[in-house]
Amino acid sequence: MTPMATRRAGRLAGRFGWVLAGALALAAIAPIPAAAEEVALDHWPSARANDRVALQHGAKLFVNYCLNCHSASLMRWNRLTEIGIDEEQIKSQLIFGNQKVGDTMTVALNPRDAKVWFGKAPPDLSVIIRARNTEEHRGTDYVFTLLRGFYRDQSTLTGWNNIVYPKIAMPNILWERMGRRTATITRDEIEETPGSASVTSRLVRVLSVFDVDGNVQVTKTELDHGSPGMEVVFAPGDPKAAASTDEDVADLVAYLNWMSEPTAAARYKIGVWVMGFLAVFLLVGRWLNAVFWRDIR
Repeated sequence: MTPMATRRAGRLAGRFGWVLAGALALAAIAPIPAAAEEVALDHWPSARANDRVALQHGAKLFVNYCLNCHSASLMRWNRLTEIGIDEEQIKSQLIFGNQKVGDTMTVALNPRDAKVWFGKAPPDLSVIIRARNTEEHRGTDYVFTLLRGFYRDQSTLTGWNNIVYPKIAMPNILWERMGRRTATITRDEIEETPGSASVTSRLVRVLSVFDVDGNVQVTKTELDHGSPGMEVVFAPGDPKAAASTDEDVADLVAYLNWMSEPTAAARYKIGVWVMGFLAVFLLVGRWLNAVFWRDIR
């Protein structure tokens, strides 16, 4: 091989190396598809995203029920003025400690103590909605179903369980509003039985009925055909209280969604104006191009 050919091969190898490195970097930062949810998620009513009444109610629920354990260290109290709560209302109705309006939403709970009490420290909720966004579902749907998916279970440390997050360390913060209810969970799963020569698989329906105190009755039935899956049915003792709690959770998720990206509405408006400007600029550019080339031709 001639020296010129050798240098050319070296340059090609170098370029290929940079391309390969770039591909690996993109693969590293690309979102990894999440595993499919075992239970179907309920759709959060997205019309509340820009409803100021819902956002204000959700902020009050967040302060009263969530901010005792969970912090929101990326959010300052004075940003609540953007959803129509003035500073005087923030001081008198929302801040219960000695924090100032310009401070971030922090809690006094020690993470080490929380880990001992609950098994893990409660996560910061500043961007919890965005953190739960995946290719399969929206973070709003996940949190909406999670907060409504609690049921009593005496086998857990807190006495509560959740259909979205089994064995969750968090108790049901809205249990007083929700009222007592039973939960019937039907799981169709493959059960494997080891034998002397091979493993035998069969499809089994596991029916778990949890009463209002968290005691469970489990029955198993073998199925001839079907596929693995899960179905949950709640039977509230007070349907009106359950419906009211659903409204509360929808407002709370609206606030969490806004807190994850407070400037989202402004960003959308700016995006519309930018797209409109680009469309007009494209029409003007095409007209100028036609005029310019007409004289040259």
